[in-house]
Amino acid sequence: MDIPYVRGRVAQQAHVGLPEGTVEEEFARNGFFGRYAHLYRRHAPVGWTRIEGPLKPRAYDLRQLGPRGDDWLDARAPLLENADVRLCHATLRRPMPYLFRNADGDEVLFVHAGAGRLETDFGPLPYEAGDYVCLPRGTAYRLAPTSPSTFLVVEAFSEVSFPDRGMLGQHALFDPAVIQVPSPDEPSSLIADAQGEFELRVRRLGAVTRVFYPFNPHDVVGWKGTLAVQKLNVRDIRPVTSDRYHLPPSAHTTFVMRNAVVCTFAPRPLENGDPAALKVPFYHANIDFDEVLFYHSGEFFSRAGIAPGMLTFHPQGIHHGPQARAFERAAKATRTEEVAVMLDTRNPLVACGPLGTTEVPDYWRSWQP
Repeated sequence: MDIPYVRGRVAQQAHVGLPEGTVEEEFARNGFFGRYAHLYRRHAPVGWTRIEGPLKPRAYDLRQLGPRGDDWLDARAPLLENADVRLCHATLRRPMPYLFRNADGDEVLFVHAGAGRLETDFGPLPYEAGDYVCLPRGTAYRLAPTSPSTFLVVEAFSEVSFPDRGMLGQHALFDPAVIQVPSPDEPSSLIADAQGEFELRVRRLGAVTRVFYPFNPHDVVGWKGTLAVQKLNVRDIRPVTSDRYHLPPSAHTTFVMRNAVVCTFAPRPLENGDPAALKVPFYHANIDFDEVLFYHSGEFFSRAGIAPGMLTFHPQGIHHGPQARAFERAAKATRTEEVAVMLDTRNPLVACGPLGTTEVPDYWRSWQP
């Protein structure tokens, strides 16, 4: 443990009992795991009057994207990307007439809306809203919606895994027993095309190759091992909480990958055990990570004007934190009912073309009184 320097008026315990007339900013390296400083300011660091230049907090209403067609690859609208991950949004209304294999990376599908059946090399799984499905690189799969389905897709160009629970124990956050894997008990529902062939599309280095078979490639009759398609629903996540201290977002990590993490904010009690404890996220400057939040359901008490289906992007180099009205709401709140998916990336993300059409103008003004 590093022993901190202490100068001026400070809170003895981080996020609890701030000196009167101050706000707290966490200035930290390596997310919330490196060296840090808590700065106690007279004014919120988001109290700007204007911002000139490209670096600013941004919000997007992804509901404006709408369906992009009935082909799964065309339906995936790229939003943000870097050398480690690509974030996409997709709506699918009809079953895929082919199988797809991503040879460039693992995929994590988050089901925002809809229901249906996912068919994979390992067997089929039903899906519904709130499901995460982790597909290892190279898995051939097919989505067959029974109702129009909207997905947030995280493509990771490295292996995706679950986080180490450390001192919390192996059953914290969610018991591994709740994770579902497919079984090849039911045959694939994919039928041959007019030529009597079954199509598999493989994407490698961004290019798509089409492979045709005289039989359905989903012909596995059994499997065993430690690598498989895995499904986890947000209702099975049991958030780590503290009654007297606001935990950092990293406490809610669901998946880890190279230079990025996916976190899930699920319904949970707030910090009710100490009246001096912060109930809202503390102000912080993104020194080492870009932060993306997709809002799935519930009321997002730290953000005004944000609804399910929207996304915020807070890039490295500029502050963010709760808006003014969040402090008013938090004073009487005892729990939060929000469900949101966060993608944190060590390397800066670049916005893709489709995202710009959905931007909410002047989101950066939302911190002003």
